[in-house]
Amino acid sequence: MVLAMSDFFDRLLDRNILVPLLIAGGVVIIVALKTLASVTRSVSREHTRREIAAYIAEGSMTPEQGERLMRSGDNNHA
Repeated sequence: MVLAMSDFFDRLLDRNILVPLLIAGGVVIIVALKTLASVTRSVSREHTRREIAAYIAEGSMTPEQGERLMRSGDNNHA
């Protein structure tokens, strides 16, 4: 059974199909954005840790200062 384009859009725009489709699409978009934000945050945190380690290795920062800097950005340091 082949549907004509107008029949397809008529069925798609039916309220019983459109609303669940919009809700599912919204959930997928929200999950994708939260995942992207989490990955970006993790990559940034690792980049910062590497930079601090490089400063410690070259001697322009003490290990204690580096540890303090790393702890200052940690959310669970309370």
